[in-house]
Amino acid sequence: MGCPKFLSSCLHSMHQTLIRAELKITREKLDGVKQGEHNFHSWTSTSHPQKALGTELLKDVAIGHVKAQHEPLAILQGEAKNLPTYPGPNKMRDCYCTVNLDQEEVFRTKIVEKSLCPFYGEDFYCEIPRTFRHLSFYIFDRDVFRRDSIIGKVAIQKEDLQKYHNRDTWFQLQHVDADSEVQGKVHLELRLSEVITDTGVVCHKLATRVLECQGLPIVNGQCDPYATVTLAGPSRSEAKKTKVKKKTNNPHFDEVFYFEVTRPSSYNKKSHFDIEDVDEVDKMEIRVDLWNASNLKFGDEFLGELRLPLKFLRQSSSYEAWYFLQPRDNGNKSLKPDDLGSLRLNVVYTEDHVFSSDYYSPLRDVLLKSADVEPVSASAAHILGEVCREKQEAAIPLVRLFLHYGRIVPFISAIANAEVKRTQDPNTIFRGNSLTSKCIDETMKLAGMHYLQVTLKPIIDEICQVHKPCEIDPVKLKDGENLENNRENLRQYVDRIFTVITKSGVSCPTVMCDIFFSLRESAAKRFQGDLDVRYTAVSSFIFLRFFAPAILSPNLFQLTPHHPDPQTSRTLTLISKTIQTLGSLSKSKSANFKESYMATFYDYFNEQKYADAVKNFLDLISSSGRRDHKSIEQPILLKEGFMIKRAQGRKRFGMKNFKKRWFRLTNHEFTYQKSKGDHPLCSIPIENILAVERLEEESFKMKNMFQVIQPERRVLYIQANNCVEAKDWIDILTKVSQCNKKRLTVYHPSAYLNGHWLCCKATADNTPGCTPCTGGLPANIQLDIDGDRETERIYSLFNLYMPKLEKMQEACGSKSVYDGPEEEEYSTFIIDDPKETYKTLKLIIEGVGNLEQEHAQYKRDKFKKTKYGSQEHPIGDKSFQTYIRQQSEISAHSI
Repeated sequence: MGCPKFLSSCLHSMHQTLIRAELKITREKLDGVKQGEHNFHSWTSTSHPQKALGTELLKDVAIGHVKAQHEPLAILQGEAKNLPTYPGPNKMRDCYCTVNLDQEEVFRTKIVEKSLCPFYGEDFYCEIPRTFRHLSFYIFDRDVFRRDSIIGKVAIQKEDLQKYHNRDTWFQLQHVDADSEVQGKVHLELRLSEVITDTGVVCHKLATRVLECQGLPIVNGQCDPYATVTLAGPSRSEAKKTKVKKKTNNPHFDEVFYFEVTRPSSYNKKSHFDIEDVDEVDKMEIRVDLWNASNLKFGDEFLGELRLPLKFLRQSSSYEAWYFLQPRDNGNKSLKPDDLGSLRLNVVYTEDHVFSSDYYSPLRDVLLKSADVEPVSASAAHILGEVCREKQEAAIPLVRLFLHYGRIVPFISAIANAEVKRTQDPNTIFRGNSLTSKCIDETMKLAGMHYLQVTLKPIIDEICQVHKPCEIDPVKLKDGENLENNRENLRQYVDRIFTVITKSGVSCPTVMCDIFFSLRESAAKRFQGDLDVRYTAVSSFIFLRFFAPAILSPNLFQLTPHHPDPQTSRTLTLISKTIQTLGSLSKSKSANFKESYMATFYDYFNEQKYADAVKNFLDLISSSGRRDHKSIEQPILLKEGFMIKRAQGRKRFGMKNFKKRWFRLTNHEFTYQKSKGDHPLCSIPIENILAVERLEEESFKMKNMFQVIQPERRVLYIQANNCVEAKDWIDILTKVSQCNKKRLTVYHPSAYLNGHWLCCKATADNTPGCTPCTGGLPANIQLDIDGDRETERIYSLFNLYMPKLEKMQEACGSKSVYDGPEEEEYSTFIIDDPKETYKTLKLIIEGVGNLEQEHAQYKRDKFKKTKYGSQEHPIGDKSFQTYIRQQSEISAHSI
């Protein structure tokens, strides 16, 4: 047996594995879920990271031109059934499920109360930058004392994931045995040496060097590991122990232990072993056990072991390698596997390799041109949405790619406009799970996470901590609860959340405002007779798909670290339903509720002021996105009111006094006049607002002042009525002007008086500012997105659905598509322009084919350069053994 060597340190440092895990609700179970609640959950289907354990990819080249590797893993978890009954009078259990990579928990479902067949309907996606040996699912039971006990687990080895690829499978729950909960690897060096004794006789000794371990589990919040090394045989056992390494699960031991293997009196040069003991030596093994030193009375915890027979050293005197630690078999099989029930899962597992950027240029270029293709249905991005089984899997990488290259707004505008043109009823606008809807959902999720944190987190935290009773269903009232008190508690919560949402327009990310502007414009143009469609087109996203699901499941949006308890979850559900209805602006809102108690509760909010607040909020977030604000037919009023302004001194000898004026801000201009309704005395176009900043009080000895800076350093000084008004005006003026290309980066915080600036004492009135502008909100979101990786993901999807691409290409050439109506076999594709679509398909198929050749070459290179027993592929890595076998078969076949 040859001696495997480690991969070079360069290779190790440049290679990284990423796994995406997804947990989605199964479709057949949606029948019992209300449509609104389904929309809440479906919003969160993404690869983002929202609970990311780490998403950064290495940029270096690992093997050839590959810079990184990642393994997408999708888990569709349905339900558990036939769980063992609770040993008590109730017999029901309150259960939740965790998803683990080895023993590291990466997701936890909500608690399903009083059930032995719990259904889990939650979305879970994350990216994990490390390898794993087992994908495990644990079912826990929480008792009345809030103690968690494990019922059972399902553990799928990484190499077995392909067996269950993309098909529903019922897995029997297994018992959780502490001795089988093993993870991590150990680095050993074994050396068989000849030693000459004092009498001149040669004997053999075995040196076992324990260098280090990696990835050991943390037990009860700690890991103080040590190793025992044992030379064992039928008639002997000798054990030695390393030092304990405190508080680390990656210990460096670097300790050597010597064992006498053969007796000196019987040494034979031929065999290197005592002739009389050859059979016994063949049965000997070296065993390395890892333990966690514990102060508990139960003793030290077992972490894993490794058993190596000595006979493999006959052909090599030195052996160094990494090994996966293995569980020990303690023979505890007291219960049958089906005693614990079962869990239904659907696992989708693939492997992707990311190349350096230039390899993706052809495919990336044709994708990024999608917004400019006429019609957009002939573009590469739209075609991807057509061939994918679900629009979601196309939307995730497309949105991230277009965001990375700053093309998301024109792309979404193009596909949204095309969808609006195909919509016949304004009441159904953007209500389906189209590519447009999924792309906007994904964009809001990526761009709006901070916006949600700022807007909702304070009040959500309070609801979770205070636990006010808010149940308004008379059937569900607990003993001692008062229905009217609960309604008042709930009303106050809804009122507060509604207020913070409708006052948050200035915080809405610009990229979302740009998209909402486009939706509003397309909808208003398509349905000119419906005056409300400009609102409903936007509210269907910002309320139904953004705020409502975040309130319903705050843990999925990082608003809370864990699932809310059942009472709080019920409160959030009631709030979410009410907020969703308030934002919908539907004419018969009571009909939105199937429950009579919800319709009764909604009467509290059936006032015009709530509808007006929603419209004002929607006006603000959908009017400040584009550079050309004049493209809207009618200006939209954003804010107005009396303030005091200082004369701008347009005339050389004019009076620079203070006067009270009526100010008015629209998405077109900022004006002031003597009184409301008068002709404007001054009009400042939005594009001429270069900065809006506070003014230091000492300038005019007046509080609550701010300045609106215009071209040529002209400044309008304004005093608001109070500090709140001042902040509101500054925020909204900053918001509507922050896309202006000539915005200033510096300003003067004080006024120019008596021939100099009070702040920096500069004498020239056109001197550049001395203080950096606050800038308000960022004009664009900054995301850690690897464009090459997203292009690789899109390539993988195109490659997966290549038969559909070829069928679509065939459809473009069919007479029926040209002349219509379409044949039934082609009716699933939207082909508005067969000629343009065919051109795009040809480019896609060529680009995918070229990348497929690169992948094949990469696999050949990897097979040649990677060694079994390296740190990346320790001995015991069954998935790598399978890979080696497959590559050997491929090589043999090609020969």
